[in-house]
Amino acid sequence: MIPVIMSGGNGSRLWPMSRQLNPKQFLPLAEASFSMLQATIMRLKGLSIQQPRLICNEEHRFLAAEQLRKLGMDKAPILLEPAGRNTAPAVALAALQAREDGSDPLLLVLAADHLIRDEAAFRERVEVARPLAEAGKLVSFGVVPTHAETGYGYVQKGEAVGDGGFRVARFVEKPDQATAQQYLESGDFYWNSGMFLFRASRYLEELERFRPDILAACRKALAGSSRDMDFIRVDREAFLACPEDSIDYAVMERTSEAAVVPLDVGWSDIGSWSALWEVGNKDENGNVFKGDVIGNATRNTYVNAEHRLVATVGLEDLIVVETKDAVLVAHKDRAQEVKRIVDQLKAEKRSEYLNHREVYRPWGVYDSIDNGHRYQVKRITVKPGAKLSVQMHHHRAEHWIVVSGTAQVTNGDETYMVTENQSTYIPIGQIHSLENPGIIPLELIEVQSGSYLGEDDIVRYADNYGRVESNESAQKESAS
Repeated sequence: MIPVIMSGGNGSRLWPMSRQLNPKQFLPLAEASFSMLQATIMRLKGLSIQQPRLICNEEHRFLAAEQLRKLGMDKAPILLEPAGRNTAPAVALAALQAREDGSDPLLLVLAADHLIRDEAAFRERVEVARPLAEAGKLVSFGVVPTHAETGYGYVQKGEAVGDGGFRVARFVEKPDQATAQQYLESGDFYWNSGMFLFRASRYLEELERFRPDILAACRKALAGSSRDMDFIRVDREAFLACPEDSIDYAVMERTSEAAVVPLDVGWSDIGSWSALWEVGNKDENGNVFKGDVIGNATRNTYVNAEHRLVATVGLEDLIVVETKDAVLVAHKDRAQEVKRIVDQLKAEKRSEYLNHREVYRPWGVYDSIDNGHRYQVKRITVKPGAKLSVQMHHHRAEHWIVVSGTAQVTNGDETYMVTENQSTYIPIGQIHSLENPGIIPLELIEVQSGSYLGEDDIVRYADNYGRVESNESAQKESAS
């Protein structure tokens, strides 16, 4: 059995913590120590599985790889989508890739951004579904509803099949409140979790039957794929020509071999800040506080203070989220509308929708701590043994001051060491690079000055992370 973890999406309803280049699946929203992606992988311990296959956007590739590395999964394959085409094509790529060696494994399809409280019960439900999938069924995991939810699709169960499963009578769209209440009272309906278990060949057979155009496009895209470290890059043009569709619409709602296994495991898709309040540990006043928070006369409120003290007085039923560069205040009942703020930020071409002040790179991280007319100041951390690309800037000079560790600097034709409390200067137009030859992180302050300080003013000549194809493509890649 191979876990196929879908890690696309931008999680815009969880702004300002979730950003386009650092979305919710890579954030420790529900747990203090691990991201949602890492928690998804860790809950599989105890199951008989191969290494997971991750499917993610091209722009998230290094973030995903670093989180897998921290779990000791350096060699786990990562399928890169040049653009999102919904779940049916994504899983088709994983199924085709899993069959390249002639095997025909079971695929456990999971989302990277779900919360499951009872992990032992989840693993038990996977084992219940395994015989059904081995017998050729396409199994959906249906969450036992706890209330009349209008934000989810539903699965209606039919007759019993196997030991603990049911045939699917039908899939239904998100209902209105009255219909959702009827579903809840009947006991025959489950929330559609978007998690599945089936044999790779069975999914491909049903996809070919109902959406041969999707399968043909995915075959062409994978046939033209290339490997870059542990990344599998599919052919861009072929995949962009693939129609968009979900597993539900493309296969599950059409096949006669769909089954559903009930799932009662404390599940949530964490689709909004109000969902995090619902699943959080509440104090005696119904508040969920994370970080440095002082609440006075505050009830049923969620506060996430990421970097500084947040104090509240007389609040009720609100969401307050503080980050380094933005603060959100919203009513819990309107938390879904946060996406409108993100849309407005995009329309105004503001950077706050795209990334945080802290930006992760394959070599480490930088934090833009100050900026103004013709200058910008960054705090840069380079991992031991890591090296930034050999590069040049047309419009800015850079001053580097080492705070801790040792830097190996290439500055034109010279290569030299810069240690703590020492500095160096990179003129405009000078080819240069920065490397950490030590065994502790390299911390430095970079002061940029010049007429243009955008991240796209980078021409890369050599790179350890596969980001150089030509000077033109290197500039386009600079934001990734």
